[in-house]
This record gives sequence, C-alpha cells and structure tokens, in this order.
Amino acid sequence: MTEEIVELAQELIRRPSRAGIDDYGPVLTALEDWLAARDLPYRRLYDDGGRPVALLVEVACGRPGPWWALDACVDTAPYGDEGAWSFPPDCGDVVDSWLRGRGAADSKLAAAMFCRIASEVQAQAAELRGGLAVLLDADEHTGGFGGARAYLADTAAVRPAGVMIGYPGRDEVVVGGRGLWRATIAVHAASGHSGSSRKSVGAVSRAARLVQLLDEAELPGAVGEFPLPPKLTVTSCHGGEGFSVVPDLCELGIDIRTTPTFDATAAEALVRGATAELDQLLPGPSPTDITPVASWPPYRLAENQQPAAALLDAATREGLTVRAKTAGPSNIGNLLAAKGIPATAGFGVRYEGLHGTDERAYLADLPAVHAVYRQTVLRLLTNGSAPP
Repeated sequence: MTEEIVELAQELIRRPSRAGIDDYGPVLTALEDWLAARDLPYRRLYDDGGRPVALLVEVACGRPGPWWALDACVDTAPYGDEGAWSFPPDCGDVVDSWLRGRGAADSKLAAAMFCRIASEVQAQAAELRGGLAVLLDADEHTGGFGGARAYLADTAAVRPAGVMIGYPGRDEVVVGGRGLWRATIAVHAASGHSGSSRKSVGAVSRAARLVQLLDEAELPGAVGEFPLPPKLTVTSCHGGEGFSVVPDLCELGIDIRTTPTFDATAAEALVRGATAELDQLLPGPSPTDITPVASWPPYRLAENQQPAAALLDAATREGLTVRAKTAGPSNIGNLLAAKGIPATAGFGVRYEGLHGTDERAYLADLPAVHAVYRQTVLRLLTNGSAPP
C-alpha cells in the first residue's frame, strides 16, 4: 500500500515543478496518468489567465452528507545553490528510509498519499456519506494560492465542510495561524548633489528613521486563547543609486503578523501613526505613501472542531503523541478561514531541509501518517462529523 504512494511521490519529484520556474504540465500529467489508471474522476483548474493551477479529484459517495477535502501542493520551492546539495534535487530516490529531493517533504509525498486515500474512498463510496475532494495545488509556493482560489471559485465544486492540508511534521496538528498585513511604504525627499553645501536629509535617511520608529513600536502580547503575539518586521529597503545623488525615494517592505486582538485594522493604524510621526519629525516634500499589498485574517480551530477533532483523535488511536499547534506563519488555512471553511494545516512525516538544501522525508513515518488520514476521512464520511 505505502509502496504505491512512494512510487508516485518519486515520479512527482523527478518532474521539477519549481514555482515560477518550471512548467507544471509534466507533474500534472504524472498525476493524471495515475488517477486515470484507477478510474478516479479528476479535472484541471485554471486561473483567470487560463493557466492550469491545480488538479481537483472528486469522489462522490452514495449517501447524502457533507464533503471534506484533502489539500497538498505539487509545486515546490526553488533548488537554491544546487552545488550545496549532496544529491541531485530531482533524484527522487530512497536512502536509509529517506525519500530525497525537492518536494519530498513539501508536499509531493502528501499529494501521493492523498491520491491513494481517494482511491480507498472510491472503493467503498456507495456506503459512505457526502464526498471527498483532493486538491493538488500547483500554485502554492508563489504565495498566490492560485489552486485554492480556483477551487473556491469553481461553481461546479461542492463547498467542503472542512479541509486538511498535508504539510509535514509528525508531532503536531496545525489548527491555526497568525494572519498578516503587508504593505510597501514610499518615503520621499528632495533630490540634490551629495556634495552640496545645502543641508539635506535624503530619502534613505528618512526611511532609516521610520524603520527605527516601527522597530520601537509597542505591540501587545498574546491575549486569551490565541497563543501567539503579533510581530512586525521590516523586510526590505530599496533606495538611492551611486554616491553623488541625494536619494529622493526609498521604499520599505513591511510584514505584520496579526492576531484576533491585533488585526489588520490595528496593523495599518500602527504604520500610519509611525509615518505621520516621521513626516512631523523630518518633513519631506510630500507625505509618506503606504500601499497595502496583502491581508489575511488569523484563525484558530477549537480542538473539538472538525476536522481537527477527528484528525487528533485518529492520531491518538494510532498511538502517536500529537499536540494541536497555532503556527506563526500564515498558510492556505488563513485563506480558507476567511471563507468560513475550517482547516488543519499540517500533520505528516518527519522531514529535513524543507525549502533548503537536501530536502528529504522520513518514510518510516508514512504507514502511521497514512493510517491516521485514512481513518480520519472514513470516519468523517461515515458519520458526517466524527466525534472527538
């Protein structure tokens, strides 16, 4: 059973699908060939530009009930410095129980496992309730979440009662995540010659003062049941050219991780307050501009809320010690939460090198992880909402 999963995962790793670099056609075709050979219904999903961004597998059951979804990405991070790898990034081989190659951990092994579970559900679909969707997302690592967006926008797809995302990590079921608010800030100044006798404060210097104000801003701590505090990071700074010109523009990138008690509105208010203070302390020729770029809400499922409850219970029944976790980074679960769809965003095999050098996934964990997801899905499709 797990041999079939590993063989498909190997085939996927050997078809590079780096976000924004590789053509996704080969990896999607490998999945389509596997699904077609097992008579599983699938179709491609496309973005507004007609580009394929996902495969959607849909297994309808014989009795009425809610649909549930499994989600795994089949695009990957780039390789980085290939010379630093101790094996080819697209080798897809198995050494000492480790599946090696980019995407082994995030998340081609999970995609292969979810395809297998779809096949298992189809074999007994007549006796089950509702249906199972498997979303194989080819636009996750871009940050655009194109596959998930296409799924949610597809009027032919049944809206799921909950989603389980197959990110790796055996000790935790991720049941929530901080949100985010991101913006670019344009800081202005009067241009001139750097050797001029006229005193001037360039845009880079003004931006540096703004960075200081942002770094000194007080953020609240963790409040209530949400276990993480908000966090502000200045992620980029671009301005000036050469040495003889006082720069008239410097752009900053700002990333704020939000919480239920410090949301996107509070994040934007903090940044606008800092820019207003800058413009008062060091006036420029025009006000500092803020351009919001992205915003996701934070979310956290209760441990007795589905599908978290069923997944945690199945892990316990399998003899695993697993805790519920709220993640610092955002993920597709935040997008789903904004649409009112509860999601878990991580439980899988142990791993190394995710997004880094020598990525690999520990196959000795696969039988138990597969059993947990299979048991979870079958209980949800049997009971409609499995008890905790």
